[in-house]
Parts: sequence; C-alpha cells; structure tokens
Amino acid sequence: MKALKIAMLAATLLPLASYAALGGAPSSSSSSPSMLRATPKSAAAASMGAASTTATAPYSVRESLDADGVTIREYVLPSNVVFAVTWDGPIRPDMKALLGSYFPNYVNAGESRVRGPGPLVEGNDDFRVGSAGRLGRFYGVAYLPRLKPASVRPGDLK
Repeated sequence: MKALKIAMLAATLLPLASYAALGGAPSSSSSSPSMLRATPKSAAAASMGAASTTATAPYSVRESLDADGVTIREYVLPSNVVFAVTWDGPIRPDMKALLGSYFPNYVNAGESRVRGPGPLVEGNDDFRVGSAGRLGRFYGVAYLPRLKPASVRPGDLK
C-alpha cells in the first residue's frame, strides 16, 4: 500500500515527457528529468576529431525517454528546427504528437502499402518514414528530406 502511494505521488510530480513535432522547435525544457542528453553531431567532426571543434555542427541530437520507456531522438538544425525524429522502445510513441502536421502523411503511407508483417518504408520529397517492430520492440525514423543537411545520410539517423 505504501509503495502504491509513493508510485502515485511520483507519477503526479514527474513531468510528462515532451518532445518536438517534426518540422517544429525541439522540446523546450532541457532540465526535464526525461531529457537524457543533447549532443552536437557533425560528420566532419567525427572524421577530423578535435580539429573541427570551432566549425558549426550541421545538427545536434536531443535524446529523451518517455514515460513508456521509448527513447526519442530529435535531430535539430542550428536554426532550431527538428528535421528528423527516431524512436526505439517497447511500444510505439504517440505518433500524432511526434510527427505533428506530418501525421497525415504517416497515416497515408500506412494505408497505401500492401498489408503484411514487413516494415513500413515510404516517402517522397517532402516526408520519409521507416517503421518496424514486433511485440516489445518498435523502432523507426521519420525525416524531412528538404531540411536534412547534405552531409547527413538517412542511415546516420539512428
């Protein structure tokens, strides 16, 4: 009984996980307990090491863990716009909140493909999505090709 009360108190006091919608500004609170890290990423920095620390990174990654244990990664441009999101966890995250105004594109992609157990991989010049999983492990990526930096390959978004 005491453990139940503590769990209920913790659930009400801890903030809900918030993450950005694709194409919008990243989650606003970096001090939130759900925020794991915000790390600048650069393909050039990875290959050149510390020599390129003064160069502007093409994007940064903000990683958070939602209440259901799903890891959400937001890929953010220096202009503070999310150009890609990835997810990995025991369930799918709230796709409507994660994709924002691009959610109808996600729904259309799912409806237009042949039904079956394989992954969902659809896209056009405006929106691309890849989603797969099985009971207990779901993962995927959604990104906006027009906003993706030229040095970033889709395989870099993990």
